[in-house]
Amino acid sequence: MMGLCVLVIALFLPKQARFSFEYEKGKIWLHKDLVSPYTYAIKKTSEELKKDQEGILGAVNPVYQNNAEIVESELETFATNFEIQWKNSGEEFNEKEGIKKIAIQILEDIYSRGVINRNKKFQHLDSNYNFSLLTDNVLSSLNTLDAFTIAGARKYALARATAIRTLEKKSWLVTLLMDNVEANYIYDERLTNKVEEEALASISPSTGMVQKGELIIATDNMITPEAFQKLESLREVYEQDALIIGDRKFVFAGQFLLVGIIVGLMMVFLYLFRKDIFNDNRKVSLILMIITFMLLLLSWAIKIKIPSVYYIPYCIVPIIIRILFDTRLALNLHLLVVLIAGFFVPNSFEFAFLQVTAGMVAIYSIKNLVKREQIIISAFQIFVTYFLAFAGISFIRAGSVSIETATNFIPFISSVLLCLLAYPLIYLFEKMFNITSEVTLMEITNTNSKVLRELSFKAPGTFQHSLQVANLAEAAIFKIGGNALLVRAGALYHDIGKMDNPQYFIENQNTGTNPHDKLPYEKSAQIIIQHVNKGIEMARHHHIPEVIIDFIRTHHGNTRVDYFYQSFLKNFPEKLVDENIFRYPGPIPFSKETAVLMLADSVEAASRSLKEPNVESINQLVDRIVKYKLDQHQLNDSNITLKDLETIKLIFKSMLIGIYHVRIDYTL
Repeated sequence: MMGLCVLVIALFLPKQARFSFEYEKGKIWLHKDLVSPYTYAIKKTSEELKKDQEGILGAVNPVYQNNAEIVESELETFATNFEIQWKNSGEEFNEKEGIKKIAIQILEDIYSRGVINRNKKFQHLDSNYNFSLLTDNVLSSLNTLDAFTIAGARKYALARATAIRTLEKKSWLVTLLMDNVEANYIYDERLTNKVEEEALASISPSTGMVQKGELIIATDNMITPEAFQKLESLREVYEQDALIIGDRKFVFAGQFLLVGIIVGLMMVFLYLFRKDIFNDNRKVSLILMIITFMLLLLSWAIKIKIPSVYYIPYCIVPIIIRILFDTRLALNLHLLVVLIAGFFVPNSFEFAFLQVTAGMVAIYSIKNLVKREQIIISAFQIFVTYFLAFAGISFIRAGSVSIETATNFIPFISSVLLCLLAYPLIYLFEKMFNITSEVTLMEITNTNSKVLRELSFKAPGTFQHSLQVANLAEAAIFKIGGNALLVRAGALYHDIGKMDNPQYFIENQNTGTNPHDKLPYEKSAQIIIQHVNKGIEMARHHHIPEVIIDFIRTHHGNTRVDYFYQSFLKNFPEKLVDENIFRYPGPIPFSKETAVLMLADSVEAASRSLKEPNVESINQLVDRIVKYKLDQHQLNDSNITLKDLETIKLIFKSMLIGIYHVRIDYTL
């Protein structure tokens, strides 16, 4: 899996060689004197190119077509409608042809000058602008002042028609003339765009040359905007030449080695500090998949030349790893991913600083995940971290704030919003790799869940016992260091097997009768022991995670059911006894969390049998039970220390004293 991960990442990472120098505008050049190795052109900055483009586009005149068909159509329409309107006008017939000729002449005069619809796109400083008119493939330059607008043409027609003295009723002719005035100078967008493209293509991308052997910048000199542009142009030329001339096999080999080191370090970390993950192929494959996906995403972004690499939500990695695993692994993995990414992004130190600080905040903000909204709060804290770090870097670099600087922060906003995808991705990874996250633990610790609601109904005494055990175990594991949420979940579900025969467990007996009185001791012991196996069956039936089932399986370890065992020996001393009949199947606890639950379960159950709970009896009870578990070797595999046990005992004692409202006598 490691080899495949390294191979895939190395295959898809960008293969251009890296420029040897790191630099920033406005900073001091800390390297040796840089002399140009060859002659190259100085590329214009994006601002310079934008200014040139604006100047070129401002000088390009829009193209209009002189549409003769519109003129012919409008004149024909006018002639036809004139005949109809004349009959209804009541004018003298002998004036008809003269008036018609005058009216047509008015339209011809209008169209000979031209009618245009002005385009707002070209009205930069004034409503009038120059344009090119194409008439029968002949191009001429005009201004919109040289042509009528539709409103101006109609006003001109009104004035001319009103001046006809031989016409008594003029309104119908004026209306007819106005109806046949339309724009005959038509804007040709396609031809205009073509002219603009040709003009833009003529812009030179360079602003000068650097000769071979020329000093670009000397040591300890300030990197001015001019020097910065020379360096940027050299870097671009260098990487382009390396891409053409260089051997891609060596680039691949270098990337393979670097990625191999990073993945190897991660595996060493797992082997030394998280062997439980190292020995679980599912979890290792998930971690390798996340590393691969993030670096492939970076490669894709570089390939398509994304405007900013900060659009990529790097902080989603530590969030997912923290919720699925732990803080140390999340921080370790995030650092390794950022280190690799730093080889392929510009301003790698700045990039690493921003991502490492934001990633650390992401991890710290969800140290103990107890509410879903913590992911939203974490995203906000990441945003604030990005903002402060970006502002600090901008102040150092530019010494001022500008609109352009503010717009450069937009990719960070997008990155933070994309980090919210961590929530659905966590659910997906849980299902794909059978991993239980703290989000799932929060869900199953809800006492309104189906299993716990059923437990509270069928075995209310056991339910109350489980709640008390959860409080004891959670407080203890929080103090000695461990997963408090996991312990609480395990405690709530550890006795669900008692729902099968609740009346056989003393905490559920409220009728004054004990069904064990009518059973052989062996049978009673087996009924008690069976609640472990029944609990495992019920948990799997309800799809409870395996990490919770581990608490059910180990909360009694392989101890004996001593009450029935001792009763059997006392009443049948002459009989041989198979001790395994009275012993839980195990296994013994194998983690701090399962060990703490075993102790909390035993202490809480035993405390109910105290006739007169006081400070002395509670102290003796807790000490006796912890010593018994040690003597029975129940804690051998749990990685728990004697110091931890002393801390646990103190917490149990103080909490039980509080539960039973014991008053401490402070008098001597």
